[in-house]
Amino acid sequence: MKTGIRTSLLTLWLLPFGVCAAELKLDTLLKTKLEGVAETEVIVSRVEIPPDTALPKHWHPGEEFAYVLRGSVTLWQKGRPDIVITQGEVANVPLKQVHTAMTGSEGVTLLVFRVHEQGQPERVEAE
Repeated sequence: MKTGIRTSLLTLWLLPFGVCAAELKLDTLLKTKLEGVAETEVIVSRVEIPPDTALPKHWHPGEEFAYVLRGSVTLWQKGRPDIVITQGEVANVPLKQVHTAMTGSEGVTLLVFRVHEQGQPERVEAE
């Protein structure tokens, strides 16, 4: 099922962290049950993070895969070395791994796929 819904919950969640909601864009392209796997869903999103932005540290109740459509981003994961991914590259974040994304002067556009525990929040703030 294609939803095409602009997800405003993410922008509301980011406001207390100083991320400009007017510039950050997240479009949920697909959110559907993963057939053959109990209580699991797939979420596909297009995410645009503006230049010089660091998202709040958080985790997901599922595994996340990010493909860079444009620009570059540094992926920070707790206890792991930073990874810089650029246009045409992909990275993954394991289940419940605390992480954040940080952009440089050009910003980034990502296609994000998540295999997610159905009924759980899409993201959880970490300290």
